[in-house]
Amino acid sequence: MPLLALGINHNTAPVQVRERVAFAPESMAAALVEARSVVGCGEMAILSTCNRSEIYADSDSIDAVLGWLSRHHKIPEQELRACCYAHMGADSVRHMMTVACGLDSLVLGEPQILGQMKSAYTVAREAGTVGSILHSAFQQVFSVAKRVRTETAIGENPVSVAYAAVSLASRIFSDLHDQTALLIGAGETVELVARHLVEQGVKRIYVANRTLRRAEELAESFGAEAILLADIPEHLAEADIVISSTASQLPILGKGAVESALRTRKHRPMFMVDIAVPRDIEAEVAELDDVYLYTVDDLRSVIDEGMRSREEAAEKARGLIVEATDDFMREFRALDGVDTIRSFREMAAKTRDDEMARALTQLQSGGEPEKVLQALARSLTNKLIHAPTVSIKQASADGDLERIQLLRELLGLVPDGKQ
Repeated sequence: MPLLALGINHNTAPVQVRERVAFAPESMAAALVEARSVVGCGEMAILSTCNRSEIYADSDSIDAVLGWLSRHHKIPEQELRACCYAHMGADSVRHMMTVACGLDSLVLGEPQILGQMKSAYTVAREAGTVGSILHSAFQQVFSVAKRVRTETAIGENPVSVAYAAVSLASRIFSDLHDQTALLIGAGETVELVARHLVEQGVKRIYVANRTLRRAEELAESFGAEAILLADIPEHLAEADIVISSTASQLPILGKGAVESALRTRKHRPMFMVDIAVPRDIEAEVAELDDVYLYTVDDLRSVIDEGMRSREEAAEKARGLIVEATDDFMREFRALDGVDTIRSFREMAAKTRDDEMARALTQLQSGGEPEKVLQALARSLTNKLIHAPTVSIKQASADGDLERIQLLRELLGLVPDGKQ
């Protein structure tokens, strides 16, 4: 099966590389169309999150896909090759299922990745780059992910990047009740962060977003105050906790803005977590005294503590994935059988129609019906058995007994000596 899954993730590449390979949502459709044309394949989908960028294509050329990725992001191919992975055929489907179930995530079993996989499928379908192979693969992926969620305890413990960020904040500050939080972005991750902060007792939260309406919708749910990104400098000094997760291609917070806020705060410490890829907060901010800046990579040790309880569920999930992969490959091979049967029927029908037309012409020309029917039967039989006869003769000449036995089974012949 010509299906390839190629990408990089948090296990193979640091954030400095991942952010250079990330795809902006607004450019995804154009990238898909461009990639499919350059690679020369019929189907393609791209998954791009803060922890991974993966390409799924009905291609068997790793070099072609990797070459396009290198040129598109203007990154040397050798640099990408050193940190990328590739899966082919059944392994690619198994990998997609593993990703969708959260078994390959920074946070084992985290649920957000399934929604991101569904979004990747929807965007590719709307861009016209999804055909029968990827459609079938994604449907099987979504099906097994649902089974894993309902049949295992993989998602019972509230462990996620958002949870880890808030958990780390609770270690920096002995009591979160008196702290003010500034959340930058209004997506699903920020919504989870807000929920965890409220659960931890944070009373004052700002939600900053590019569009005020979305910020207001999220703020209303948690009793927070909505502001625009442009208003951040006015409120930054009030923030004890800053957690950012946007899709911006450029930093939202620079070193200068944070320095100014620290002076206003009289250098009371600020805790910052940059979950975004590309990063929202300039790396130089970490050089400032009284600032504790963490990226998604820094959350790993916090997350590890909550992962142990999910390992048993993960093993069961992996068993379900193996079963689902086998089912998918069996169905895919069955489709090949359907195509073969259709072609065989079409060939037999054409042979029948040709011989029938010849017989009718002979009858209309005054031929004797009995002789015409005998000729029809003889000619039709000879043409239908010609190809298997040639195969049987060739197998006999080669001494290929297994092939002869297979041909006997395909032709429905009774084994020698049996009635």
